[in-house]
Amino acid sequence: MLIAAHDLTKTYAMEGAPVHALRGVTLEIQRGEFVAVVGPSGSGKSTFMHILGCLDRPTSGTYRLDGRDVSHLSDDELSAIRNRQIGFVFQGFNLLARTSALENVELPLLYAHAGRIAPSERRARAMRALAAVGLADRAEHHPNQLSGGQQQRVAIARAIVGEPKLLVADEPTGNLDSQMSLEIMALFQELGRSGITIVLVTHDPVAASYSSRVVFLADGRIVGEMADPTADTVLDRLKGMGE
Repeated sequence: MLIAAHDLTKTYAMEGAPVHALRGVTLEIQRGEFVAVVGPSGSGKSTFMHILGCLDRPTSGTYRLDGRDVSHLSDDELSAIRNRQIGFVFQGFNLLARTSALENVELPLLYAHAGRIAPSERRARAMRALAAVGLADRAEHHPNQLSGGQQQRVAIARAIVGEPKLLVADEPTGNLDSQMSLEIMALFQELGRSGITIVLVTHDPVAASYSSRVVFLADGRIVGEMADPTADTVLDRLKGMGE
């Protein structure tokens, strides 16, 4: 078991009134699983992703990542876990415009290992990550020389270069056209088969259909799960939830 979340709640104070983003979420994810978290806007998807990615802490409940309770660690401790164990892919790519694809991919190794990896090894690992996403021949290109799909592939290479145990993807196809979206989701599926645990947060039934299991959130609660999803079955469930 890589992820074991039990009875997670998250409450924010908004102008003096509490907002309950999560209301007792319990979920287990095995190593190597590819799980999509799906739900209407305001369902708590992003809040849940932030907690799973150690970007935030729950108000109550426990979250064990790889056997360690990380629910209430300090900021520095959470940062260390993010740097060493978790890769992130976001909708907006978040690449540095004035650096090459290779240099963008190298950055996590600089942050996580701060001089403990020789530059030649760092470069070699970044090149392997770019090769894994099919962009070894674009290593010296800058983001403005790449298509949207290629930029997202660079972002995925950056997320996996540190060999994380968990890959968290937040609407990774949101800025891509339909064909590029399918290519990116096929890449995630391939990475999942390689053994990386993937949690995909999305509202897109087609993207969710590439996962092995879909978890549905509504009003801060898990309201159902689905194994071996298809785009149609996910869409039908979302329609029933009012999405």
